[in-house]
Amino acid sequence: MPVKRPKDVDDYIAGFPREVRELLQQLRLTIKKAAPQAEETISYNIPAFALNGILVWFAAFKKHIGLYPGSSAVLAFKKELSPYKWAKGSVQFPFEKPLPLALVSRMVKFRVKQNPAKKKQ
Repeated sequence: MPVKRPKDVDDYIAGFPREVRELLQQLRLTIKKAAPQAEETISYNIPAFALNGILVWFAAFKKHIGLYPGSSAVLAFKKELSPYKWAKGSVQFPFEKPLPLALVSRMVKFRVKQNPAKKKQ
């Protein structure tokens, strides 16, 4: 993981080896496509997408990419996430498996629908 504080998502991704950068870019583009109106940002020193609040965060680690869509999304997609290590608001995608981009897209779209309701409260 990069030691310096990234100034933006490009800066964050640039700090990793080529293979990891490619995975991060795939994930980034999938999220952008699922939530085209969301804005990229850095939150907690990792990439995030925001629309009426943070939709998802993502980050690379030694052996996996972490996706942080929040507990409601993890619970909603618990069955589909069963092949992966997951916790209350996070899921780990190991480098040796292909990224489940269609699943990520559905999770992001779920969060897009959820966030406007959150804003009204």
